[in-house]
Amino acid sequence: MSDRGLNDELEQFRQSVEDFARNVVAPVAAHHDATCTFPYDVVRQMGELGLFGLPFPEEYGGMGGDYFVLCLAIEELARVDQSVAITLEAACSLGAMPVFRFGTEAQKEYWLPQLASGRALGAFGLTEPGAGSDAGGTLTSARLEGGEWVINGSKSFITNSGTDLTRLVTLTAVTDVDADGRKSISSILVEVPTAGFTVEPAYDKVGWHASDTHPLSFSDLRVPEENLLGERGRGYANFLQILDEGRIAIAALAVGAAQGCVDESVSYASQREAFGRPIGHNQAIAFKIAEMEARAHSARCTYYDAAARMLAGRPFKKEAAIAKLVASNAAMDNARDATQIHGGYGFMNESTVARHYRDSKILEIGEGTSEIQKMLIARMLGV
Repeated sequence: MSDRGLNDELEQFRQSVEDFARNVVAPVAAHHDATCTFPYDVVRQMGELGLFGLPFPEEYGGMGGDYFVLCLAIEELARVDQSVAITLEAACSLGAMPVFRFGTEAQKEYWLPQLASGRALGAFGLTEPGAGSDAGGTLTSARLEGGEWVINGSKSFITNSGTDLTRLVTLTAVTDVDADGRKSISSILVEVPTAGFTVEPAYDKVGWHASDTHPLSFSDLRVPEENLLGERGRGYANFLQILDEGRIAIAALAVGAAQGCVDESVSYASQREAFGRPIGHNQAIAFKIAEMEARAHSARCTYYDAAARMLAGRPFKKEAAIAKLVASNAAMDNARDATQIHGGYGFMNESTVARHYRDSKILEIGEGTSEIQKMLIARMLGV
């Protein structure tokens, strides 16, 4: 049993991804961050390792693992590069998982082998300019016409939506409105490129510079009627389930970021000297690093617990929200402390801790803001 409570098989897997992250991802991370370029060669090698197929059955081209194994991989990648980690997280838990959870057998057989291999990336189109946490503001519409869905509207902040590997975008759209004006939202598979589907210019982001993120627009986009994913009118409810699972994966990513800040700070505090000795000998620095490690460890326990509950078939919505809240706070707090420990060097964009500082803020926003997590936790407590 490892120090993290993993059995020998899981610990061996974790170490293999850690080695890949340090030997393949880390050496090029600063370049892709500085140039805002998508790391195609890294993604190709991730596909060859089977990382995109981790949580999917072998019959669909996957590795036959589970969601926890995916989270372990995401955590190790995020220690050195959050952009690469979110590419994997979004491709699996947002791009492919809806097909696996709600798709027909034909949809699974067509899409999952492509997505599990990493040869194709999938994206998840939920957020809109006026509809983020409030899905009731969804304006994208889809109507049936001659055996096809005709889709009009737009989506915002969509990860993995504009790469050369992007082949699938799953959209939520209003398919019905009742007499009281209540919207019925369905989810629809869109194979790209398709006429009427436009990938708008990439965002200029504060962080996650090597992650692909675009707004999308749809003008009389037509896809076959059988591209409906799951039951008509259940699209939003199904995606809420996907988001509950995704929060565990985002928590794992945040834990990786928090641990990466510990790694960098321990190394720097051991090497950097001031007044004739390493700065780590100063209690102020040592205690700060100790607090950082405590945050990372505590946050890791929350996502381990949420994942265990999910895999055991137990309710996990509250625990997933707790994990996401605690881990994102840990990532942001550790990034701030790591930057302080590094001093002026930490304020330079080429430093790893500066990248974590810029990258970590989105963890308190994406896949449900910290405020939404608190609201969910309170509701689950009956408040």
